[in-house]
Amino acid sequence: MKLVVALLLAVSFSLPSSTASPLVLHVTGVDTIGMTVSDMDRAVDFYTGALTFEKVFDVEMSGRAYELMTGVFGARARVVRLRLGDESIELTEYLTPKGRAFPADLRPNDRAFQHIAIIVSDMDTAYERLRQRHVEHASTGPQRLPDWNPNAGGITAFYFRDPDRHFLEILQFPAGKGLEKWHRVDRLFLGLDHTAIVVNDTDETLKLYRDALGMRVAGSSENYDTEQEHLNNVFGARLRITALRAAEGPGIELLEYLAPRDGRAAAVDTHANDVVHWQTTLITSEPERINDLLRLRLFSLVSPNVVSLPTQELGLQRAVLVRDPDGHGVRLAAR
Repeated sequence: MKLVVALLLAVSFSLPSSTASPLVLHVTGVDTIGMTVSDMDRAVDFYTGALTFEKVFDVEMSGRAYELMTGVFGARARVVRLRLGDESIELTEYLTPKGRAFPADLRPNDRAFQHIAIIVSDMDTAYERLRQRHVEHASTGPQRLPDWNPNAGGITAFYFRDPDRHFLEILQFPAGKGLEKWHRVDRLFLGLDHTAIVVNDTDETLKLYRDALGMRVAGSSENYDTEQEHLNNVFGARLRITALRAAEGPGIELLEYLAPRDGRAAAVDTHANDVVHWQTTLITSEPERINDLLRLRLFSLVSPNVVSLPTQELGLQRAVLVRDPDGHGVRLAAR
């Protein structure tokens, strides 16, 4: 009997605790924020012409490793990296197979929503420049958030669309808010402060980005009232906003709509060649450790495993594409 008890105690102490903290994968930086486009030449003309991005590289990708990384069988794609200030975006046009066009009915509170926030030194001038390019409004116009909101008061922002109808934002920080570099006046378009994603439950999403990937919460806010409604173009909008940061690169902003709660889930059959697809590249020295987190069910795999890339054209050695709890694409990669 004593032997049985001793064996049971030994087994119980060897079992992992269900309340143990998740293993941290140690994301060190947010690299490129990417999106799929339907016409690369048109997209490059817009981002370089209207928003003054500069081309870094323009390559064509194909082969087994690229298929596995993207989860698109037979993938052949043109990939262009563009830089604005210190930050970059990555545009991908799938030459084959072509995916689906951007959904005509996607709303800013639907969970497939993602945008990038481009910081400007002068909102009036930037808005007029976009008007001259006949951009599609996603906000009714630039909105100055009210001073009663301690974290967001004085920020001026405007949502609009690119030629593929991806949502974009221009944003100007008032004195005392934002990074020091966002208060330069030598250029109109300064760089990318963050990418924003709509989530169903902030606390659940933080289990991935904060607890498992090691990003830190840099700030939070609850935004509502008429200015927020007109910015997001969602009547009655009330948002819980949580800003996440790694040691380097732009932030990731979680947008949880406390009201209205009718935002739709992302389509479960979204693929990387669909124009609605975005992917945020997070840098880590050990992307293979993603396998240690599979049991936590905080994400779903798109790539079957970490893929070694045969060339350095994308600036990455190994990468794996996953989707977070709300379906947003996340590429974990080692340089």
